[in-house]
Amino acid sequence: MFKLPKLSLVTVLLAAVMMITMETTFIQASHHHHKMDSPEPVDEWFEKLSLAKPQKTKLHVYIHDLLFGKNQSIVPVARANGTSTSPTEFGLINVVDDPLTLGPDLNSTRVGRVEGVYVSASQEVASILVAVNFVFTDGKYKGSTLSVLGRIPKFDKNREFPVLGGSGFFRLAQGVVTAAVLPTDKEGNHAVECQFKLVHY
Repeated sequence: MFKLPKLSLVTVLLAAVMMITMETTFIQASHHHHKMDSPEPVDEWFEKLSLAKPQKTKLHVYIHDLLFGKNQSIVPVARANGTSTSPTEFGLINVVDDPLTLGPDLNSTRVGRVEGVYVSASQEVASILVAVNFVFTDGKYKGSTLSVLGRIPKFDKNREFPVLGGSGFFRLAQGVVTAAVLPTDKEGNHAVECQFKLVHY
């Protein structure tokens, strides 16, 4: 078992959130979903924003939490001095890079990744602070992102998170995503069914 660095919890968390924010800012913002070579498409979109009508989008995708095996997608990177004796694993920080697919099977059509951090942030209840970006790399929303921040009660099957923003197709996105944990497979990994209800411009 490798040794985890004894870094300040606040320092690591702030650095992770800053990295996520920077990634959301610089990832592709064009509605045509090509690589953004200049800020002009965003400038043009902003000038027309007062005339734009809000769009509603429903989105149904699956996250794959790979906790075990060679393609592990959730990795612990830091813990507090008291994490090992805490009943809630308080102070544990995991970095996440989960596959994102259209179906519940890991081998179904891949549309992106879910990148961010999971932080055990409660001393009383087993719960996790979630700060992630849904990064779409293929399909209709290629080049777009959605940013989600919320709390996971660790043993609840059904969860709800606010959507704080987005880029590309999902500029100025606001909304809600509900998440349902599916049964674990024989290796101990599981998928999470995510249903977004979004308003964007």
